[in-house]
Amino acid sequence: MTQAIVLAGGKGTRLRPMTVNIPKPMLPVGGVPYLAHLMTRAAAAGVDRMVLATCYLAEVFEPYFGDGSRFGLRLEYAVEEEPLGTGGAIRFAADRLTCGPAQPVLVFNGDVLSGADLPRLLDRHRTAAADVTLLLTRVADPRAFGLVPTGPDGAVQAFLEKPRTPEEIVTDQINAGCYVFTRSVIDRIPAGVPVSVERETFPGLLADDARVFGVVDPSYWLDLGVPAAFVRASADLVRGVVTSAALPGPPGESLVLRDAVVDVAARPHGGTCVGPRAIVGASAEVEASVIMADAVIGPGAVVRRSVIGVGARIGAGAVLEDAVVGDYAQVAPDMRLGPGTRVEPGAPPPSNRRDDPAGARPWSTTTRLEAGPAGMPPAGPASSHTHSHPEGRRRFPAVPQFLLARRLS
Repeated sequence: MTQAIVLAGGKGTRLRPMTVNIPKPMLPVGGVPYLAHLMTRAAAAGVDRMVLATCYLAEVFEPYFGDGSRFGLRLEYAVEEEPLGTGGAIRFAADRLTCGPAQPVLVFNGDVLSGADLPRLLDRHRTAAADVTLLLTRVADPRAFGLVPTGPDGAVQAFLEKPRTPEEIVTDQINAGCYVFTRSVIDRIPAGVPVSVERETFPGLLADDARVFGVVDPSYWLDLGVPAAFVRASADLVRGVVTSAALPGPPGESLVLRDAVVDVAARPHGGTCVGPRAIVGASAEVEASVIMADAVIGPGAVVRRSVIGVGARIGAGAVLEDAVVGDYAQVAPDMRLGPGTRVEPGAPPPSNRRDDPAGARPWSTTTRLEAGPAGMPPAGPASSHTHSHPEGRRRFPAVPQFLLARRLS
């Protein structure tokens, strides 16, 4: 079996306002926190012990994931008092590993959705007797990334900064945010101080003639660091473009979670996920979007490739494209929000009570679907926007409780 570390301490600044109340790895992607997808994939690849390296909003991880047993692994938490950078966080988390110095340790960035072949990556690390093996992916336009050229045998030749001219683009291979370290190499990273694994540890290993290899994987790969990528990742999971055992329902055009209400005349599609107790009103169109818990989409509204935060309310007839609406924010009826618009969070209703006049059900005349077993909307021809859990699928809580009750400070 293999042990792993997940880097989950970043503030997710590029995703704000989505990350004001929710740390990036806990954002619901395809109906569950991103980390649920990563954990199930890691467990399927043979990981039996995982350490979460957390810092920002660290208190919200353990109440949801617990000891990790329902995800098929043992989970530990390493909470940084101050950010230590990627390399420092790896070194800090390694104190909670139990494997020997010659054993491989998988390290994951906590914001990359991938379908990579993890057993193949581990096998290559072992057969190459590598100190570190990096997962690499090819991108059509590498100008936004550091480049990682490799030789015929896969040995890494250099770690290059983002290219500024066409002549500097010597490869389309980039760091995919997943590594295998031999444990003893992690132990050589300076402890208790900020260290960048990308800018310090990896180049330092090459300078010391360490055995550093890269494995190019053609599978699905997406960095979730910006809202457009986050929305695309969720839609791809819902539609089955990339598969995950943690998806709380079968793939399809939409995923409607527990106690959500979708009007029979509404049209969620394109991989839309409708969160718990959310409402989608009559004749609303919601395309490839993430609608979080308790949000309301008013009648006739159009929401495309957007994120609607917890408890947010979108007025009747509003049109949103490529926008982000923060938790409890309100968008007026018939308002137009274009690409790149970000609406800051609003104030939550008093006590977040379901019966509060300022709560999340202002359109009580909306036609509602009958609730199915365990509060799920019913499956069947009555609505193409509903789902039920197929027998044998592992069930995970759709959204952490803090998404439903956490108040803005």
